Amino acid sequence: MSRPVIGITLDSEDPGSYSNLPWYALRQNYTDAVAEAGGLPLPLPHEPDRAEDYLDVIDGLVITGGAFDVDPSLFGAGERHPTVVTKDRRTAFELATTRGALERDMPLLGICGGQQLLHVALGGTLIQHIPDEIEKPLAHEQPNPRHEPGHSVSVRSGTLLHRIVDTDSLEVNSAHHQAAKVASDRIVINAVAPDGVIEGIEAVDARFVLGVQWHPEYKVSVGDDAIFRAFIDAATR
Repeated sequence: MSRPVIGITLDSEDPGSYSNLPWYALRQNYTDAVAEAGGLPLPLPHEPDRAEDYLDVIDGLVITGGAFDVDPSLFGAGERHPTVVTKDRRTAFELATTRGALERDMPLLGICGGQQLLHVALGGTLIQHIPDEIEKPLAHEQPNPRHEPGHSVSVRSGTLLHRIVDTDSLEVNSAHHQAAKVASDRIVINAVAPDGVIEGIEAVDARFVLGVQWHPEYKVSVGDDAIFRAFIDAATR
């Protein structure tokens, strides 16, 4: 059986450092995790008008994280927190591919910022800055290395995530200052941090549409491996 082609969204950077022209970036452990689980990784440049063309040639979609935020206007916020940083072309492309994947019932995995974008695409809203809205929050931007856990999450029984990881609790890494807030009727919350922050979501009545607030590509737990294996399995069918 041929490997399923997995589209992985890239980050984008302004001129400087690597190149004096704008450039794309992607951590290797994203592609490694897809390849090790049996997929063929295919990085996707930001061409919003070509989203459907990309979806025609892939079998599954990974929306990656990054050091930026979803524009608050996209989820109806009247104000923009001063910490918010946007990458408008990247977000336009990721929204187009996410919405197209949802329409096709294509397997989709949203990671960290990718979960937040998925939450918005499914009609949810976001916390723009966790310390301003959560009382006594955990260190969601953990000070220790990303390949180590930062905190635990409770996994809700009866969800796709629980079936995949087969446990009520996971140790996860954490690198975010925003989070999912109000969920729509298209969203199931499947994991929550001890401080109440939403850590995982999935789409109602979808074949495989999963968002996790942590970074499973770092393989902090056996559950992270299981997430990628389940995703690739869904994209193979």
